[in-house]
Order: sequence, then C-alpha cells, then structure tokens
Amino acid sequence: MAGIVLIRDVMSKNVKVVRPDTTMKEVVATMNKFDIGSIVVVQSRRPVGIITERDILRRIVEPCLAPETLRAREVMSSPVLTISDTASIDEAAKIMARKRIKRLLVMDDEKLVGILTFTDIVTQVPNMLGLLEELVRPHHRSY
Repeated sequence: MAGIVLIRDVMSKNVKVVRPDTTMKEVVATMNKFDIGSIVVVQSRRPVGIITERDILRRIVEPCLAPETLRAREVMSSPVLTISDTASIDEAAKIMARKRIKRLLVMDDEKLVGILTFTDIVTQVPNMLGLLEELVRPHHRSY
C-alpha cells in the first residue's frame, strides 16, 4: 500500500550491543565512543535488556555508585519490547505511546536487526504530512 512507511526503512541498523557481564564503565565508554543514547544487552545473540542514559542517571549517578563495580545486567531495563522490521512506523508509534517508551528493538524473526527511536519517527512526520497533502490536494484534469 502506497504511503506506508516501514520500520526497516527508518530504523538504525548498526545496533551496539554488550553482554550482561560487561562493566558499566565499559558500557558508558562505548556509548560515548559512538555518541549513542542507548545500548542493547544481548545474551546468546538475543536481546535481554537495554541501557539508556536515563537508566544510568537513575541507577548509577543519583545513588552515587561506582560504574566499574556494576554490570550491565544490574542497570538494564528488562524485558525489552520488540517489533518486526516489516511493521509500520504508525504501529510502532502507537506501541511507544501506550508503553511510554522511546525505543523499540527491531527484529527479523529471531534476529536483532535494528533499533527504532522516537526521533526516527519524528523525522518522518514531514514526509508523512507531504503524502497526506498530496491526497487532499484537488487535482485539475485537462480534457
């Protein structure tokens, strides 16, 4: 159907991952190195959690804990929500709003293939508005 934007067309494909036993010092260093706001925790190639900047603020910074003493599994949010790469961004936006989250892990069957963020969706809004405008614009026919 024309006009539907699929998640696989707007998601970030190069997802950075860590293991559950990775120290939070390493996690933060990786996030800083790649200038990313979240990182996925995987075990046996399956996503088991996600660590966001907010998780770090709430679970490390506020209680003044040492990041080198904590492991990813102690800070991650779990379980993670996933969505198929063939779903529409409309469907993803509804899930994000209902669950009050800003990131969804994108799967192709059992494989992690990307991450979709609130920002990815917002950047598509002008394109979607343009499509809607085309649909409602009167067309002049020449006979």
